[in-house]
Amino acid sequence: MTPISNKTPKFFGVFLLAFVNLSLHGQELPKAIVKNDQVSIYDSDLLTKEFHSGRREALRKLMENGSVAVFFSSSLKTRSNDVEYEFHQNPDFYYLTGLNEPNAMLLVFKNDIQYDGFTTNEVLFLKDRNPKTERWDGKLLGTEGATKILGIEHAFTADMLVDFKLDFSTSNKIYLFKQDKLDVDDLEKQFSKKIFLSMEKTDTYSLAEMMEKLREIKTAEEITQMRKAINITCAGIQEAMKAMEPGMHEYDAEAIVEYVFKSKGAEDPGYPSIVGGGDNSCILHYESNRKKLISGDVVVCDVGAEYHGYSADVTRTFPANGKFSEEQKTIYNIVLEAQTAGIFKCKPGEYFRAPHNAAMEIVQKRLQELGIIKTPGEAAKYFFHGTSHYLGLDVHDAGTHGKLMPNSVITVEPGIYIPADSECDKKWWGIGIRIEDDVLITETEPDVLSACVPKTIDEIEAIMKKESLFNLLKK
Repeated sequence: MTPISNKTPKFFGVFLLAFVNLSLHGQELPKAIVKNDQVSIYDSDLLTKEFHSGRREALRKLMENGSVAVFFSSSLKTRSNDVEYEFHQNPDFYYLTGLNEPNAMLLVFKNDIQYDGFTTNEVLFLKDRNPKTERWDGKLLGTEGATKILGIEHAFTADMLVDFKLDFSTSNKIYLFKQDKLDVDDLEKQFSKKIFLSMEKTDTYSLAEMMEKLREIKTAEEITQMRKAINITCAGIQEAMKAMEPGMHEYDAEAIVEYVFKSKGAEDPGYPSIVGGGDNSCILHYESNRKKLISGDVVVCDVGAEYHGYSADVTRTFPANGKFSEEQKTIYNIVLEAQTAGIFKCKPGEYFRAPHNAAMEIVQKRLQELGIIKTPGEAAKYFFHGTSHYLGLDVHDAGTHGKLMPNSVITVEPGIYIPADSECDKKWWGIGIRIEDDVLITETEPDVLSACVPKTIDEIEAIMKKESLFNLLKK
């Protein structure tokens, strides 16, 4: 998905952490699957509680003495009338807690504090359990589940924040994220009242910088989750390639891709799937996916499965009729050459912008050779977005955008888009090509995690000759 701005994808998938038969009054937690220290009713490969506690400890190391960092969960958002969008957790909140519920708040203290007879450096407030509402909306974790399953030292119900007597005026610094005034829940309002007299000590800038540093570098557990999301994505794209034929609609390809996502365990797409054919291949974040595809169209398929919170982001471009035209081949091979040059720059010590600069240099040179542009600067008419963004819990993930470092994951996705009425020969009109891979920065050579789906012209045309079960369903 192209990194043209700081735009956050509208919708994100949700991963399910279900806990059944938890009692409201302290009865035993349910017997659960336990594998690799991960507790879950349905999934045995979620991030471990040790991962989340380790991330909280890593954050403390970046904080000033006497400070506290404050995080709020995402809120429920209304889709229409009394129907809400499927819940997706604030990635920073999930990263630090593993909790996948709304209306919660986490306090992370740099130093131990004394409060009401106990010592702690972290406190979680979350929704209380209620048997009546759980029959409608599903079971919540509750304070007992938060301590036993998530490993949070001290957890309280959200309504206890009102009587929480901690004096925040004694904190040297209170780290906060800037809040959207239109998206503030009751916990945030209550907390704002508590720190009203300490506002001069609040810092709404440093916390974002600290989280960028942490989330940019992936742990082994995170990379495992990302490999799964990417492998699922590759499988979805390959199935769409096999099924593709003139007469299909863009939404047919979208449905095939997303069926594969679900069938292989992904909770949702990490962002709205982009499937654009013909002129729509020249629209970067095209999401309508309604056009009927005809012979001669090229189809940009920019999709990513979300697996346990982590998103893939892979793009392949292929011909609707299974065979690239000569003009499409020419533009495709320029983009592939540009991407190869960009991936070569995905090494520790290179600046974040290096893959883009390498890709743009190729595009400028080749488009000039074809006479599509006259000067290098004109290439921006046809390649007008960045080449890379970080990838992780967000499809446009947090990162410092400095020098590349081992165990960060970035995309490399150059593209050329020549819409109708462009100032070049008409034979190029309507050709939009983007090729995107997810690349793990290692100590040595880049690791292309999405190499599981082919991208050369010969490989793509060979895959498209294969039969898909989805074609049989239409006959």
